[in-house]
Amino acid sequence: MAEELSYVLVTPYSIRKSRTGGIVARLISRTGLDLVAARMYAPSAELAEKYAAGIPTDPDPVHRATQELIQKYVLKNLNGSSGTKPRVLLLVFKGEDAVAKIKATVGHIVNERTSGETIRDTYGDYLQDVDGKVSYFEPAVLAPPDPDSARKDLQLWATYSDSDGGLLDGAIEFPAGTEAEKTLVLIKPDNFRFPNARPGGVIDLFSRTGLYIIACKVHRMSVAQAEEFYGPVLAVLQDKLKQRSGETAARLFSKEANIALSPSVEEQLGEVLGPVAGRENWEQIVQFMAGLKPSECPADKRNDPGSEKCLAICYQGIDAVRKIREVLGPTDPSKAPPGTIRREFGQTIMVNAAHASDSAENAQREMGIVKISENNLKPLIESWYASK
Repeated sequence: MAEELSYVLVTPYSIRKSRTGGIVARLISRTGLDLVAARMYAPSAELAEKYAAGIPTDPDPVHRATQELIQKYVLKNLNGSSGTKPRVLLLVFKGEDAVAKIKATVGHIVNERTSGETIRDTYGDYLQDVDGKVSYFEPAVLAPPDPDSARKDLQLWATYSDSDGGLLDGAIEFPAGTEAEKTLVLIKPDNFRFPNARPGGVIDLFSRTGLYIIACKVHRMSVAQAEEFYGPVLAVLQDKLKQRSGETAARLFSKEANIALSPSVEEQLGEVLGPVAGRENWEQIVQFMAGLKPSECPADKRNDPGSEKCLAICYQGIDAVRKIREVLGPTDPSKAPPGTIRREFGQTIMVNAAHASDSAENAQREMGIVKISENNLKPLIESWYASK
């Protein structure tokens, strides 16, 4: 069976209620599909109206009635014409039978038509009064019913991906005088080794901060980007590993050559070997994030997207940097407090689930390196359907 693209739109209500993590966890773990793109939108009235116009497609009157409910929902809740900026998250998935797998995982909004615990079973609502009239409706997510709808919808959202999507700076209204910070989170490649619930679990724990997601993208870090991103770490590692390298060398001399080295010689060895060990550790970090060590990467490949995938998210809010780092936990998962992300999901100092900026200034630097506003969704959609 040929691969398809499909999508899920996480509704403003689901985002506002911090349900994004749970939704992402189920989508990835239950479909087995590859998450290939993500983008935040504050849809304009024009985009909402065009999207809504294409929703009713089913000739069956019963199914069409549900689609018309969704159409009305979109016009009311995704329409930015009232002055508010509803935030929606577009997630694009790739794989065999992607549309049907997404549809099954999302589920039908009418309870009696569901099968098992779907996303809408858990996060959606469809309430009727005694006369059978729908009194409350919240679909939780929106997804296409068939491949043709998926193509039309994705092409539409790609068309508006620059004007209505990206870094939604200004989408959140804070009280006058509030100093809101932006900070960057990278959900690291160890969470994407195979389809599992970990990426969503990480997002879910970050939701405890009460901060707002204003940008999201799937990013494959190039070697050049990883070198720049982790550049400040190199000198720290080289200095930090001097003592350890000297001690290790002294033990080896004692064991293998039966030579006891004086403290001064041990220190000299550390001065020589520390920078070497530090650079090797640093190169392993770059390899973990980009797929290749700098020393092994051909010069003409340094700026190519790497083989490893991460999810870059920009959070905004009061005291954002501190709040995110508290939930993340210290670099070493073994020293992280219970309930933190690195204690829950981390394995080693390097394979530790996520990165978070350590200052507002570094957040700006790091967001510039990973190009958090970059529109990598539009070229993906255009190239995919151009080849079909």
